[in-house]
Amino acid sequence: MKIAITATGPNLDSPIDPRFGRAAYIIIVDPESMIFEAVDNSTNVNSFKGAGIQAATMVHDKGAEVLMTGYCGPKAFQIIETAGIKVVSDTTGTVANAVEKFNKGNLQYTSAANAEAHW
Repeated sequence: MKIAITATGPNLDSPIDPRFGRAAYIIIVDPESMIFEAVDNSTNVNSFKGAGIQAATMVHDKGAEVLMTGYCGPKAFQIIETAGIKVVSDTTGTVANAVEKFNKGNLQYTSAANAEAHW
């Protein structure tokens, strides 16, 4: 299983980036082995539009089954939901903290976007 977590930096000690589409990095991690890949999302950070859609497509293509982030806009959420990926919003702390919460089952999945478009 893989989970995707938005981050401000490329490692497990990086703080959560609250933005989904415009997160600096998206960390794809296996929560059991802690093996991870840091995906540089800089092409979307200053994107005029479509950042969430591009990030959602990448998360799906990387095989993530869960997305942990702060905020997810409506277009990105629609793509994520259609792909069958569960979303945990309002995630805070570090990437490692988020994985720990996942492993403990301390999650509340969301059923709707929690940010306006172009946030």
